[in-house]
Amino acid sequence: MVDQPHPTQGPDGPNEATRLLLRIRDGDEAAVDQLLPLVYEQLRRIANGYFRDQPVDHTLQPTALVHEAFLKMIHRSDAAWSSRNHFLAVAARAMRQILTDHARGKGRSKRGSNPERVPLEKLATPSGGDELDILELERALTQLAELDPRQAKIVELWFFAGLTAEETAAVLDISDRTVRREWRHARAWLNKILVDGRA
Repeated sequence: MVDQPHPTQGPDGPNEATRLLLRIRDGDEAAVDQLLPLVYEQLRRIANGYFRDQPVDHTLQPTALVHEAFLKMIHRSDAAWSSRNHFLAVAARAMRQILTDHARGKGRSKRGSNPERVPLEKLATPSGGDELDILELERALTQLAELDPRQAKIVELWFFAGLTAEETAAVLDISDRTVRREWRHARAWLNKILVDGRA
């Protein structure tokens, strides 16, 4: 599962990113250019995780997805990031929305006539090579969010944003034990929806 720490840009990377986010939130435009290098690699990992769901000739590429999501988030009038991890959590959601809108715009509800369905337990990391249909996944996560918003958020943070269990726990203000337990429940539920077509 995804629970290995991720490298940062130097030992002070996460703290410096948090300071810059607070400056951006307070209207400091100069901090925007300083922030991107500190979060780019993590944003790229998130984008690459989503792109395992896409065909190789997809018209939207990971770099474009990173930049579109970054600009969308930086220019939000309601931005209230409390930390780098919180920012990455919002980034994961923004990328998911961008890809879903792109897939809907292209009319791609399926890739081919018989897309492969892969259980989530086989997806060890956000950069795994197994395929998922992005629109089916979006529908399943939306349904999960209606049933259990916290479990949906855990999937978004741990699986897609690539945060560790401990980082996910910090963002949600719960214990990492709770994160692991809720992840198991959420994964089992999503497997039934995505693989069997039923909850």
